[in-house]
This record gives sequence, structure tokens and C-alpha cells, in this order.
Amino acid sequence: MQEPEEKKIALELLETEQAYVNRLHLLDQVFYTELMKEAKTGKTVPEEVVKMIFSNISSIYQFHAEFFLPELRKRMEDWNHNPRIGDVIQKLAPFLKMYGEYVKNFDKAVELITAWSEKSPPFQELIADIQKRKVCANLTLQHHMLEPVQRIPRYELLLKDYVRKLPPQSPDRGDAEKALEMIFMVAKHSNAAIAEMERLQNLWAVYQRLGLEDDIVDPSNELIKEGPIQKISTRNNSTSEKYLFLFNNMLLYCVPKVIQVGAEFQVHLRIDVEGMKVRELRDAEFPHTFLVSGKQRTLELQAR
Repeated sequence: MQEPEEKKIALELLETEQAYVNRLHLLDQVFYTELMKEAKTGKTVPEEVVKMIFSNISSIYQFHAEFFLPELRKRMEDWNHNPRIGDVIQKLAPFLKMYGEYVKNFDKAVELITAWSEKSPPFQELIADIQKRKVCANLTLQHHMLEPVQRIPRYELLLKDYVRKLPPQSPDRGDAEKALEMIFMVAKHSNAAIAEMERLQNLWAVYQRLGLEDDIVDPSNELIKEGPIQKISTRNNSTSEKYLFLFNNMLLYCVPKVIQVGAEFQVHLRIDVEGMKVRELRDAEFPHTFLVSGKQRTLELQAR
């Protein structure tokens, strides 16, 4: 007898889940535990750094090893009497929000591993030592750490396939469709969290370059464009180098600082976007010039 397609996919889900739990075990019970033990001796790296690298991997590991994998295994053993996994995946979906924290922390974690490997040879040696073990399959710690980041999209793909292959009258159809919708929402939630974090990090970096002027620092602002510009002085027919930051609500007209201690730019003028007009000028002597006029002032500028 040929196995039904949906059962093959359910079995693939179980097999990949078993392999995934092994990977989580390696991250939490081997890398994290051993690095933490060394950190406690105070010789390799601060405990705080190890915690920051591994984020909430312990919670993720426990959830999959103690709950989701056993539930899935039980289901597959009972498949002939009760061919369904949709309801188990519905229980899984809300817990996948735990991944938001891990995924957001991933880039920072990889940076920390690199930085501390250079700073602390014993730290680097311990990681290299663990990586040599058979269980690591010649892969680096960073490679293993990528697995949880890729797991939610994997669930989504397998479940999509499962729903597609289900016979129309299958008792699992309703549950499986609902589970797929829930997983899709979690994946969206995770991606949105990462995008928002990146936006705020980039914004903060811009504010630091501007010297953290308190009336400019606002988390809701959005940087649209930035770049160098020439200011035309009609008095003596010359140009001077300036720099513009265009946000959703304001245009900052800045001067690059000669001595860059702290801030990189000094804000000379801010023009509100509301009521601002931009007009191209036809000037034979200064090509690519335009006029920016706002409530605060009018500027004649030349682009590259």
C-alpha cells in the first residue's frame, strides 16, 4: 500500500523536528552550558556575554523537547486511528512568538562571538574544541545558531504542503488550515519585529551623528534620505559643502564638523516638511540647482 501524501509530509515534519531538537540540545546543553561553566570561573568571558549570545535558547529548547516533539511523536504513532496533526500545531503556534526575541538578537549574537573570539583566546579555543566533536558535523557555532531563525519558515512550508495534499473530506482540514493561518501570523510578527528593530537602530545611529539634540531625537521619525549638498552663496557666487537629512517631518540642513569628536554634524537649520516647496532652477553657471523654501527659510542648493 502506498502511504498517503499527507502522511509522508507529517512524517517529514516529525523527522525534521527530531533533528531540530538535537540541534537545540547542542546549542543549549552543550555550547551554552559549557561556555557558561567556563565563564563562571572568570577566565574566558563575562557570564553576561554568554547570556547575550544565546538569548532565550533554553526556553525554545525546553518547549520543543518537552512538549512539541513528544506530542507530534504520539500523533504519528496513532496515525491509523486518528490521522491529524492540525490541532497539535495550533498549540505550537502561540509559543513560536518566543522566537521574536531570539531572531532579533541573532546579528548581535554573531557580532559578540566574533569580538570575544578575538579578545579572549580561551573563549575561542573552547568553541573550536566543541566544534571538533562529531555531534557538530564540522559546522560552526554560528551555523548551528542559524537553525532556529530558519525553523518558522520551514514549518510554514511543510504545513502549506500538508494542507495542499489533504483530501477534501479529511477530518484534519479545518484544524490544519487554522494552524497554517496561525503560523503565517507568527512569521509576520517575527519579521515585523526585526524590521522595526533595524529601523530604530539606524535612526539612533543618525541621531548620534547629529549630536543627540533633544528636540530632534524622536523614535517615531523616519529617515528618508541623506547626503552631501552644495550651498550656493549668491553674494560671492561660490558654493560650500553642506549635508542634508530628510525625515518624514523635517529637513535638517547641517554642516560637517571639522573635528569629529562626538557628533559628525552640526545642525544649522531645520525646515518643516509641512508647507515646504522644492523648485528646480535653470542656472547655466551652477547646474543641478534647486530652491527649497519652507516656513523657516529658503535655501539655494546644488546637487552632484
